[in-house]
Amino acid sequence: MKNTVSTLLKQKQSGDKITMLTAYDYTTAKIIDECGVNAILIGDSLGMVMLGYENTLPVTMEDMIHHTAAVSRGAENAFIVADMPFMSYQVSVQDAVVNAGRLIKEGGANAVKLEGGAEVCDRIRAIVNASIPVVAHLGLTPQSVNAFGGFKVQGKSLDKAKKLIEDAMKIQEAGACAVVLEGIPAKLADIITKKLFIPTIGIGAGNGCDGQVLVYQDMLGLTTGHTAKFVKRFAEVGAVMRQGISDYISETKSGVFPSEEHTYAVDDDVINELMKEC
Repeated sequence: MKNTVSTLLKQKQSGDKITMLTAYDYTTAKIIDECGVNAILIGDSLGMVMLGYENTLPVTMEDMIHHTAAVSRGAENAFIVADMPFMSYQVSVQDAVVNAGRLIKEGGANAVKLEGGAEVCDRIRAIVNASIPVVAHLGLTPQSVNAFGGFKVQGKSLDKAKKLIEDAMKIQEAGACAVVLEGIPAKLADIITKKLFIPTIGIGAGNGCDGQVLVYQDMLGLTTGHTAKFVKRFAEVGAVMRQGISDYISETKSGVFPSEEHTYAVDDDVINELMKEC
């Protein structure tokens, strides 16, 4: 059954945890969808995990549309959420609506996601008025990495915690259908989750949220180097890939691959005639 805004809301109301993972291509989206995940996020995190950027800021609308379209072709049942990249909605309300529309029309997304609280409520309201569902994003918002001075946990002081609660209420009032809570204390996320009637999706926000989201490369062990505290590696796919690629190199160089089972046959009479002519 297709996951929608309505089914996600029903999951919150019934206490059925929402599952969300990132995907950026057709093949991965198809696998994730077949496993039964409720939602797929085409995050601007693709800038780092797919394009090799230091952060999400260089990602363009063209990047997002390209990857969103691939994912939407691979996923039949998951609710498809596409990130609005940096500067695609900050300049004006008109830009926000136009770019959100492109992610729906050209990318095939079911909803868009944008970062920020009270300051983007006019964008959320306008996009929703254009019949496009909006997922908000509060807490550690990666597009604000320079303003934050790095990737730091948010909402640890009383004033900042109050601000996050206020922002959550305002984005809900503006019409957001759900909100991602990233990099905030678990007890604060619990408070926000209980105050909101829309679902909360946590990433580094504890298990009191209505659902969870992770970058699939992180949770499958495809990434190397520093790993955020909130990431659990559910498999070591990177190690399996490295072993498989090493075996391929070794067998190709030694002549073991391709073997007879991996080659096509032809009648000897054909070859004999060819040899006569050659």
